[in-house]
Amino acid sequence: MAEYITTSMEDGVCVISLNRPDKYHSFIKPMEFALQDALDAAAEDDSVRAVLLTATGKAFCAGQDLKEATEPGGPELTKIVSEHYNPIIHKMRNLPKPLVVGVNGVAAGAGANIALAGDIVLATESATFIQAFSKIGLIPDSGGTFMLPRLVGLQRATALMMTADPVTAKEAVDMGMIYKYFPDESFAKDVLAFTKKLAKMPTKGLMLTKKALNKSLTNNLDTQLQCEDDLQTQAGNTRDFKEGVAAFIEKRQPNFEGR
Repeated sequence: MAEYITTSMEDGVCVISLNRPDKYHSFIKPMEFALQDALDAAAEDDSVRAVLLTATGKAFCAGQDLKEATEPGGPELTKIVSEHYNPIIHKMRNLPKPLVVGVNGVAAGAGANIALAGDIVLATESATFIQAFSKIGLIPDSGGTFMLPRLVGLQRATALMMTADPVTAKEAVDMGMIYKYFPDESFAKDVLAFTKKLAKMPTKGLMLTKKALNKSLTNNLDTQLQCEDDLQTQAGNTRDFKEGVAAFIEKRQPNFEGR
């Protein structure tokens, strides 16, 4: 795994880093499967309270390595989408921990849409997001046609996907595509500090919040109200809820454990 994906732990945060900097972290089959494995491991590890997905070097991800996709004997497009990318998006959206994506440079094609599948997306000030698919006659995949219109609206998403115009970090924040950007020079420190803050919160409640938001993407109002009712009952039975109430009454800082 370490050849293409590295992982480390710090204060309850599992940092998963794309690690193919000489190719701008463009994806190849073993890298995609290694990322799936890293997400599974983080999901199952009780010591992981939050996950930060980022990349080494100066780029986040240039999308699919086209050499692999076009070489004789290489994986077919349908397999790349169904077996490589779709499982990554499913694992990200269903990860039972807060998932921050730290976009440390250009995010293009599948790289951009994988970034947008995070719970909270942060970027360097110099980062750019590019729906590069139209440049080679393909459609956006990796959940892009689902997530981007919900983030920025159908009209803007259509234009970005058809023109492949680059979006700066500031523009991405202004249009609601991402949450926040940080200066390049302090980005690594800032994004880790942000994720550590989430790791100290009642992460079982954050997981239930994520589940409610996922349901809201397809539910009608009545169904979503029932969903909130059910999930709030689960949240009210957590140790963290009891600790949060006790800390409020006792006027002290809570000690959340994510359970």
